[in-house]
Parts: sequence; structure tokens; C-alpha cells
Amino acid sequence: MSLVKKLAGDTVLYGMSSIVGRLLNWLLVIVHTRVFEQPELLTENAQLYTYVIPLNILFTFGMETAFFRYGSKKENQSEYFNLILSFIIVLSGVLSLGLILGATPLVNAMRFPGKERLVIMLSIIIAIDAICAIAFVKLRAQNKAKRFVGIKITNIAINIFLNAFYLIFCNNILKDKFLPNLKPFAAFIYDANVGPDYIIWANYVASMITFGLLWKEFVGFRFTINWEKLKEVLVYAYPLMIMGLAGAINLTADRLMFRELLPEGFYSDFPKPDQAFSIYSQVYKLSIFMTLVVQAYRYAADPLFFSKMGDKNSPNLIALSTKWFTIACIILWVGVSLNLDWIGLLIGENYRSGLYIVPILLLANLFIGVYGNTSIWFKLVDKTKFGTYLTIAAMILTIILNVILIPRLGYLGCAITFTFSSFFMVVACYILGQKHYPIPYELKEISAYLIFAGLIILANTQIHIRNYWVSIPYHMLLTFLFIGVVYWYEFKVKENPDLLKKAL
Repeated sequence: MSLVKKLAGDTVLYGMSSIVGRLLNWLLVIVHTRVFEQPELLTENAQLYTYVIPLNILFTFGMETAFFRYGSKKENQSEYFNLILSFIIVLSGVLSLGLILGATPLVNAMRFPGKERLVIMLSIIIAIDAICAIAFVKLRAQNKAKRFVGIKITNIAINIFLNAFYLIFCNNILKDKFLPNLKPFAAFIYDANVGPDYIIWANYVASMITFGLLWKEFVGFRFTINWEKLKEVLVYAYPLMIMGLAGAINLTADRLMFRELLPEGFYSDFPKPDQAFSIYSQVYKLSIFMTLVVQAYRYAADPLFFSKMGDKNSPNLIALSTKWFTIACIILWVGVSLNLDWIGLLIGENYRSGLYIVPILLLANLFIGVYGNTSIWFKLVDKTKFGTYLTIAAMILTIILNVILIPRLGYLGCAITFTFSSFFMVVACYILGQKHYPIPYELKEISAYLIFAGLIILANTQIHIRNYWVSIPYHMLLTFLFIGVVYWYEFKVKENPDLLKKAL
């Protein structure tokens, strides 16, 4: 029992550190979209950080999972830590050097001339983070959850503090809003002309300090390249890297392609593609509400499902949990979509023109969450190759649809593509899963809730209430009515079916 309690406690710590971290980092959107009121000012940051997502997968090369596979036993940890970390040092060093040497042609290709320093800083950040990732895996393998969480939270705190220090404190001093005596000091350490660059600088400093905080994990490290053992590890890790890379490209393809595909003048209010791209990138972050729920659920669900492997009731457990997980996500979809009139106030005014696509992005992330749940079958029966096939197929579909829809629909096309691609993964995974590991999902009920929620959200887009004192209570009431209907059906009608006949 004590082992179970420790496992549960560690799961909460790991999960909450990641979830709270992402939420706190998301709050920086409020700062960035207000400090940099002109959307094009955030274009460079948004574009470069989009590239960081697939690059992180490439730099770590699936070695985090590989360490758990080969270094999970205490007697093997030191050997495989040395081997895997040595490989990551070489790989990240080579890749970072390539990015640094190619910084000028890269920034010119992205139409950010003179911004080589951003590519250089990000190259170092990604390399340091990849090395730190192996140290963090070692902490998890050694069950040092508190140290893991402490360092993660410290990284986030430093990043947020530096953003606030430069972009709020120093920036406002230079604008003569307060503390005029400190203006020479603020001018010395902050250049308002390159203000957005300090976002990456804050990340750079936080990564360096994190690397220093992990020094204990590197004590005793010996650079080791054992080709026989490394080959075995690479054979295991390579498919994971490919699947992760395809998944990352699937999630970021819209932002990677947007500036090239959107015609000049597509949006009359902000005719430059860079402006539209920046608006889309910032609005996209509002879908984090769904992402956080999905991530929190995965931390709890995966250990539970794997612990029930072989249990004859496991399919029923997966079906039941999928149903309630989906219902929770649908409620969140309705809640956020109906209340965008005040939730949207979180971001700067000049970015709010893209809020109408948030419900579509939330739906796409809902499907991603459902896919994560339905994909458990190929993990339980050791057929993970299907995950690779589905991810690559979805990536190809995403690229094709973005090429077709972005020039015609702008960032609405991005949102539709993301949703369609995510839905394709759910449907394909379900069909394959029922052949290899049948699970009795309650498809009719889940589909009914999904359609009902979609109709409410669609109808709400036709009703415009400008008075917040009226719109907020109205939308909150609609949200709670939807929750009430779900509760009534699940806990009242199912116990007494005649209630439904009377209601009809």
C-alpha cells in the first residue's frame, strides 16, 4: 500500500509540475500581447518557437524513453546514463553547431535578416535542454520527484521573472510610467528596439541556470561510446523519434507553412502575412485549456491502464474512462467557447480578431485527447508501429490540407485542418483497435453529447451581446444548463428511463 501511495504521490507531483508550468508560461501571453501591441512584433518569436517543437524531438532522439527501457534497473543506470548522455552530447553538439553556422542563411530564409543571435541562443537552449532532459529522466528513475519538480518550477519562475523584469519593469521605466531615477539603469540593460528578443533571452538564462541546478546528476559521468550497446539503444529509440517528429510536425505544420501560403492582403485590417501569423499564434495558445486537461488525464490514466494489462475487465475500464474523459472535455469545450467574450480579454486587443477560431482549435485538441485514450490498445498489445503509421498519415494529410486551405481561408483553414486531421486519427485508431483489441466504447452517447455541444456553440456564434453584464451571466447560464443536461441524463435518466419519455 505504501508503494501505491508513493506512486500516486509522484504521479501528482510530476503531472502538476508540468501542468502548472505550462499554465504559468501561458500567462506570459497576457504580458506579451499587451507589451507588443503590434502583432508583427511577435512574429519572429512565434515562428522560431514553432521550429523549436520538432527540433526538441530531434535533439532528444527518443532517448528519454530509451533510458527507462535500458536503465530502469539500478545496476544498469550508471552505464546507460553515461552511454545515452554521451550520445546526446555529441548529437546536440553537432546539430547546434550546424544551426549556429547556418544562422545567417536560416534567418534570411525566414525573412528575419540580422536576427542571427536569436537562432544562436535557441540552438544553445535546445542543446542544453536535451542534455538536461536525460538528467531529469535519471531523477525520475531514482524516484527523486521532489527534486525533479523543484528544478522544473525554478526554471519556470526564472523565465517568468525575467519576462516581467524586462518587459514590464524596465520597459515601463523607459516609458516614464514610474521610477524616473532608474531610467539610466533600465536603458543600460534593456533595449526597447529589440524588446521581443528578451523573451528568448529569458528562456536562455533559465535553461543555463537549470543546467547548473542539475550538477549533482552529472557527478560521476564518464563519456562513453559502446557501439554494440548504443546500436541496440538506437534501434529502439529511432522509431520513437520518427513518431514524435511526425507528431510534432503534424501539430506545427500550420504555423510552419502559414507565412508562405497566406496571400498578401488576405486580411484587410492586417494585410501583412506576418501580422496574421502572429495573431493566429497567440490565439492558438488559448487552446491550452483543453491541452492541460488532456495532459493531466494522461498522467493518471496510462499507469492505471498498464497496471490492468491482462485483466478481463480492462476493456470495460478503458471504455468507461474514455466516456467520462470525453464528457469532461466536451464540457470544457462548451464552457470556454461560450465564454470567449470575457476569456478573450486575457490577450491584447489587437490580437482578438482571431478568437472565432478558438472553439475549432479546442475541438481539435479534444480529438487529440480522445486519440490518446483510444490509442492505448496498441501500447497494451505491443503494436506501437500502428501509432507511427497513423501519425505519419495524419502529418501528410495535415500538410496537404494546409496547402489547400490556408490560401483560401487563412487561419480558419489552419484550424479546420487541425480538427480534421485529429478526427482522422481518432476514427482510424478506433477502427484498427476494434480489430486487434475490441473495447466497448459508448459511441452513441459520446457522439450525441458532441453534436449537442457543437450545435449550442454554433448557435451562440449567431447571438451577439455587447453588454458584459448581460453576456457573461447568459453564457455562464448556458454552460451550466449543458452540464445540467449531462448530469440529468447520466444520473437520473439511466436510473429511471421513463424520465426521458416524460421529458419528450
